Amino acid sequence: MKTITICGSMKFQDEMTKIAWKLETEKGFCVFQPILAIEGEELTAEGCENIKAAHFQKIDLSDAIYVVNVGGYIGSSTRGEIEYARAHGKEVIFHENV
Repeated sequence: MKTITICGSMKFQDEMTKIAWKLETEKGFCVFQPILAIEGEELTAEGCENIKAAHFQKIDLSDAIYVVNVGGYIGSSTRGEIEYARAHGKEVIFHENV
C-alpha cells in the first residue's frame, strides 16, 4: 500500500478532502492530509510551527506527495514541500499537469 501526503494551498481544502477520499477508496492508498482550519479557532505562531513540523514528518513517512494545484496554482509553502519531498527521494504527483 502506497502512503501519500496531500500538499497544497489551504484555499483548496475542500478539494484536498475529496482527493483524499478518492485516493483511499479507489486506489487503496493511506493518505495524510494537512490539518484543516477550524472556524473560530485562533492559530498562534507556535501552533503554526507545530503544524508545519508535523506536515513535514508526514512527508517523511510517505512514499509520495500529491500536490493539489488547482488552476496550476502552487504557493511558496507548497513549493517548499515539493523541494523537500524531492530532496528526500519522494515521488511528486501533481493533480493538474504542470
